[in-house]
Amino acid sequence: MENFGKTISIIGIGRLGGALAIALAKKGYEIENLVARDTQTVEKIKHLFSPKTKILSPEEFSEIKSDIILIATQDFEIETVAENLAENLSYQPFVFHTSGSLSSEILEKLKDCKIGSIHPLVSISDAIIGAEKFADVYFCVEGEAEAVKIAEKISGDLGGKSFSIETKFKALYHASAVTACGHLVALIDVANEMLAKCGLDEENAQKILLPLIKSTVENLAVQNTSEALTGTFARLDTETFERHLNIMKENVSGEALETYLQLGMRSLHLVKEQNSNRQKLEDMRKKLSLAKKNLKC
Repeated sequence: MENFGKTISIIGIGRLGGALAIALAKKGYEIENLVARDTQTVEKIKHLFSPKTKILSPEEFSEIKSDIILIATQDFEIETVAENLAENLSYQPFVFHTSGSLSSEILEKLKDCKIGSIHPLVSISDAIIGAEKFADVYFCVEGEAEAVKIAEKISGDLGGKSFSIETKFKALYHASAVTACGHLVALIDVANEMLAKCGLDEENAQKILLPLIKSTVENLAVQNTSEALTGTFARLDTETFERHLNIMKENVSGEALETYLQLGMRSLHLVKEQNSNRQKLEDMRKKLSLAKKNLKC
């Protein structure tokens, strides 16, 4: 990496692009250009950068001369951005995109550049707040070997850790991230629905459940999933399960009940690793299977 420089242009200044720009600037990278079609986030954060930082439009790619180009646009725009860069660049920088689901192959039009992808496994809802969230975060990096080394260096400079996967598995990696993050929020919404049926409003329901959720995440920091599982399914408590089933049939949506049953079945996979009572396990599995069957009828 002897030719590695620290000048960066970022294309796509939304929540993630803006957060990366701020965080990298704090770590000594020179942010030469912020390229944005919608300047809302740029106007919010531009005071945080050197006066040398230029605000460019997507029609001004020919002005980019940075060592590194980060494409932080929406996924559907990345290929078009790569094509436009290929037509306008007169040198061979490192070019990365930040998509979780797309691999570096989407940048194949940049034949003379060193290409890769770098995706932080963190939820960024605001550029300024998000800039402080990269420490200890894992970054998924893939692409050409030399580009991967640079991506690892960037991740480390931001205080994060990096790991690599094969290019062909990028979409599966992203599906895992969506399940752990977006689907987790959806699951909590289901739990909110259930607790709200007890006479609470959903805002208070979420406040009540949040310490429980946090304690579960804390357990996962020191235990694997089978060890961290607690509650009715961990105990193979069929009587409590039947009480849940009866009250849920009367009070919650079919979607919420189906989610509960499907996750209950997954919980039994975890219980199998920890509980040696095969008969109780089989009894619970049969009751779950029957409930799922009746739900479809």
